[in-house]
Amino acid sequence: MSAIPWWGLPLIAAVFALVGALVAHLVTVRNDHVRNRVRRGRRWYAERRDAYVTFMAVVDRVTHRLRTGEATGRRPDPLLYLDEVGPALMHVRLLASGPVLSAAMAVHLLLEKLHASAQPAAVPGVEPEKHFRELLTQVPLVMQEFEVAVREELQIRPSSPPVTGEDAADLRGRARSWLRRPRRRTADESSLTR
Repeated sequence: MSAIPWWGLPLIAAVFALVGALVAHLVTVRNDHVRNRVRRGRRWYAERRDAYVTFMAVVDRVTHRLRTGEATGRRPDPLLYLDEVGPALMHVRLLASGPVLSAAMAVHLLLEKLHASAQPAAVPGVEPEKHFRELLTQVPLVMQEFEVAVREELQIRPSSPPVTGEDAADLRGRARSWLRRPRRRTADESSLTR
């Protein structure tokens, strides 16, 4: 006869079942936490990217309107500019880091100067048309600083990521399978062989 009591085997089975259930629950909780963290990271990236793209589009529209207005002799409307840039700038102010925010504010201040300098007698002793054109040529330079700050923050690289050994092997395998496929004859080729 064995020295194990009759209740020992069910007790050991119950303990292992509880430990297994606890481990399964902990693994599920950990996976959910990691999945949520990845989802939040993607959402953060998408929100910032969308805010920056919207701001850049608004600046391009305003710059184009300023150039065409200067060519036709119309004065820009500062209130229209503030209505258009306000929402996009607020998104950038809420989401951007320090360097991106300072670059966006530099663009905004330059565009505000352009709208203010188009008013008569904005800068004493300087021809308003010449001053306006000089400020307008600075907009792409300041926008370039904004773009550099955004690329740095979002870690956007201008070149494609390097091809790893696994990627290269996968590409070679796809190329081989494509080359091995039999080519289908077209109706013209099949009529020529008859």
